[in-house]
Amino acid sequence: MLKDKIQQTAKALQEEYIQLRRHLHMHPELSYQEYETASFVEKKLQEIGLSTTRLATTGVVAIIEGKNPSSRSVALRADMDALPIQEANNISYRSTRDGIMHACGHDVHTTCLLGAAHLLVKLKDEWEGTVKLIFQPGEEKNPGGASYMIRDGVLKNPVPQSIYALHVHPGLAIGQVSFRSGKVMASADELYFTIKGKGGHAAAPHLATDPILIASHLIVGLQQIISRNRNPHHPSVLSITSIHAGTTTNVIPDEVKLMGTFRAMDESWRSEAHSLLQKFTKELTESMGGNAELIIDKGYPCVINNELLHEKAVVLAETYLGKQHVEETELRMGSEDFGYYSQEIPGCFFRLGVMNREKGITSGVHTPTFDIDETAIETGMGLLAWFGMKG
Repeated sequence: MLKDKIQQTAKALQEEYIQLRRHLHMHPELSYQEYETASFVEKKLQEIGLSTTRLATTGVVAIIEGKNPSSRSVALRADMDALPIQEANNISYRSTRDGIMHACGHDVHTTCLLGAAHLLVKLKDEWEGTVKLIFQPGEEKNPGGASYMIRDGVLKNPVPQSIYALHVHPGLAIGQVSFRSGKVMASADELYFTIKGKGGHAAAPHLATDPILIASHLIVGLQQIISRNRNPHHPSVLSITSIHAGTTTNVIPDEVKLMGTFRAMDESWRSEAHSLLQKFTKELTESMGGNAELIIDKGYPCVINNELLHEKAVVLAETYLGKQHVEETELRMGSEDFGYYSQEIPGCFFRLGVMNREKGITSGVHTPTFDIDETAIETGMGLLAWFGMKG
């Protein structure tokens, strides 16, 4: 059976790809700076006989043809960028670059897709259609590398009928995968406020227009704008995460700067909320004698898994791994630029379990102690290949 051949080959290749992942982990690169990583990916793809194309400067694309290539087309995607985090793990393959770490598992995603490519090539006489491999830059930074890859034509020639991607899940046990139909992850927008008043002596506030007081009312009021206007069935959150104002105890400053994030699970509400936030910011600050500017840096859209593709993927995963290893994943207010792809073609974004409590591997993503049980790589590369062949 094809499934057995994939599993046997993945097992045989496991150690090679664990070492490959360790190389990537030791040499992380930040968003849109993945020059060495892209060259490494190209080299590995060329070693197994594939031609590569560059998109979005540091994005890499390759195509694998099975039998009857025009019969179907599937895309598999991985991201390659790291985060500005100092690694705290005491491991032989820890990051060699100060202040940069693969703390979100993109080294794992890239490794799994390279491994899947190897499996697809080795078994290309066993399956039909075309598989497009997408290694993208900049998932961690607006506007998202997926948007640049799409701009540069990654979803053309051939046009994929569907796209799959995995993401490590440090809260899911090794050997498990999880899926969700419909809404999976939220949109993400960055908020930048500048509130201007009139500075003065802190002992004479009547002669000033205090932007700190205005900002305090604004922060509280923004929460009410979200909670009182959104449909309760559409999760949404606004968090103010940074306040900068003043330098001493006895001076009221001229201005306050705020930063924050706005997340939503519905694109119509997202657009409405942007207008409400702008209107409220302007009217509240002016009513208190100041004025304000709100810049909304629009980020990734919601990740929506196509319902039919989800159903197909779950059946395939249960066939490949066994029903006991397939779970339903939780709704998340985090964001992922896979949402750009799922707006264009049917998408399936799923989670790969990497936690092993017995080994003490439990740290979350975006932390300096994040790591994985590397046996997850065999599962990830095999399942991606299976989706490439049958999805």
